[in-house]
Amino acid sequence: MRTILNLALLLLRAGALALALGCALFAIAAQGGRFSATLDVASHFSPIWLVGGLLAAALGALVSRGEERIATVIVATVAVALSVLQIAPEAFAYATQRKDSSQAGQTLKIVQFNAWGRNEDPEESARWLLAQDADILVLEEAYGAAGRFHKKIRAAYPYRTGCPKARPCQNLILSRLKPTVQGDFAERTIRRDGKPFLSVLYAGFGRGDDAFTVMGAHYAWPWPAGYQQRQSAALAKKLGAFDRETMILTGDFNSTPWSFAMRRQDKAFGMERRTRALATWPARFDRAGFHPLFPILPIDHVYAGKAWRTVKVERGPRLGSDHRPVVVTLARTP
Repeated sequence: MRTILNLALLLLRAGALALALGCALFAIAAQGGRFSATLDVASHFSPIWLVGGLLAAALGALVSRGEERIATVIVATVAVALSVLQIAPEAFAYATQRKDSSQAGQTLKIVQFNAWGRNEDPEESARWLLAQDADILVLEEAYGAAGRFHKKIRAAYPYRTGCPKARPCQNLILSRLKPTVQGDFAERTIRRDGKPFLSVLYAGFGRGDDAFTVMGAHYAWPWPAGYQQRQSAALAKKLGAFDRETMILTGDFNSTPWSFAMRRQDKAFGMERRTRALATWPARFDRAGFHPLFPILPIDHVYAGKAWRTVKVERGPRLGSDHRPVVVTLARTP
């Protein structure tokens, strides 16, 4: 029995040190995202390196001895400190975000939702979307099972801005308001899977001083590195043709706000990101049969120009998608 206990203790000590080293190495690599798209992939998972570092420090302090304990705690502290440094700007922005509950002026309620082509409960998704009574829905992966549920809400949202039939509809804008302008654009630089690497929809509403544009986008994953950065740069150029002060840009950007890619994008877009530290993924892993209790990564975002004030930003419940929806209420500055 003593031998078994000693072996278990040895494994715990080794595990604590290995966890500390792994989290510290990834946290250091994340800082390399300042100059490398490949290293920036590690920055997206900074909350994991933070939690792992805290766990390693606690475990090392409990089970390790002497120099091994000191080494484990020091290495774990490096992981924690660098991860906090990565996340801190977004946490500060969340804590200081200003919201105007007066709702003076024109108000607009928008739902941003990656509906997921393998949506496990399209009926529940449709019921929830209808219950929100939003003005505009911006959907990604609006095909497959998700394609079935958006047909159920068509009567409530009679106006549709969709993709050309020549390719799968990654984006869809449904509205109660009649668009004055509709369009899409796609960069034809090809990804490895053969699809256009950027596809964006937009719909204009209102006229004169009341006019505004809503845009929906869907980015690639951060890995393989580089595609997401190219998407962001291409979209930033396209935005030059629109009035950014009145624009609302939403989408599944597959990018966390503490990544250097997202920091650069925030500056390039010239609009305020209204979703701050709002985790939306993962809501479920259908192939693994695992449904997390809560999401970890904020990858669905809403930007709005200076003409809009933030009234409310909320995360929706777990529905049939692997993303949770985002509900944003904005008010037009008089």
